[in-house]
Amino acid sequence: KIETYIGPPSIEAGGSDYTMLVVIPTDSLDNPITNNTLVSAKYQFLETQEEKDIFTKNLIAYKKIYSQNESGRMLVSSECLNFNSKEFTINIGASIPTNFTISDKRSHDHADGNQITSFLTSVIKDKHGNMVSDGTYVNFFITNKNGNILKTSGITIGGIATSQMIHPDHEDVWSVKAYVNGMAESNVLTLNYKQVINDFEVIFTNNNREITIGPLQSFMKQMIPDGLQVKLTIYKDNLPVQTLLNTSFNGFVDFSLKPDVIKNDIYKFSITTAGLEKTFENKKVW
Repeated sequence: KIETYIGPPSIEAGGSDYTMLVVIPTDSLDNPITNNTLVSAKYQFLETQEEKDIFTKNLIAYKKIYSQNESGRMLVSSECLNFNSKEFTINIGASIPTNFTISDKRSHDHADGNQITSFLTSVIKDKHGNMVSDGTYVNFFITNKNGNILKTSGITIGGIATSQMIHPDHEDVWSVKAYVNGMAESNVLTLNYKQVINDFEVIFTNNNREITIGPLQSFMKQMIPDGLQVKLTIYKDNLPVQTLLNTSFNGFVDFSLKPDVIKNDIYKFSITTAGLEKTFENKKVW
């Protein structure tokens, strides 16, 4: 009979990585076969099929089987004294990926804080032209004009990774670069986003305790999509007393000031949204 072992089951393409076939032939009583007994190592890969002769020494016969430049699946078996092993499968995957390019898809270039920009890589390959394995992790780093960094990520399917990021809510410039960590990187993609809100109205009512911001209109004068963040900061003697955040609904944002927090007095109001700021000095609240 014949015992056959092989490993590792997955290796890299390129000719430098290998798997090892180990064969232990024995007689019917499980005694080892004498040295220099012929063992045939057989393997098939793509269009090629090979058979190599190896000989037992110190109870075993072994052979290193190196990968080729292409990726794929290799079948391996062995034969000794008319006994054949079972079939073994070795997966030959792509080696370290090489640099790649990225591109974008977006419905428009307006900074509406609502639409999505999609990022796509080219087909990522190794130096031998093999497509990287599905599931290869790609990180996309986005640097805006203030130097802040956003991050999104995706995994490859068919060699291509995709990811998405929501548009900024104010005019901005993004520099996007993608990485397969420690192995490969992309070109730098520059994206410009246009300001959509150039001004907004602020109305004070109910003894200046009710504040309404809006209408907030986008690039076609349509109401901005729900969810745009508006920040209200209230100062007394140039020190912040309270900061409130709210999001737009049907193009408007409302704030209500509670008497137990904002006492009757004179305050400064600062309202910020979509990269714009309006300030109201010496506003009396009663």
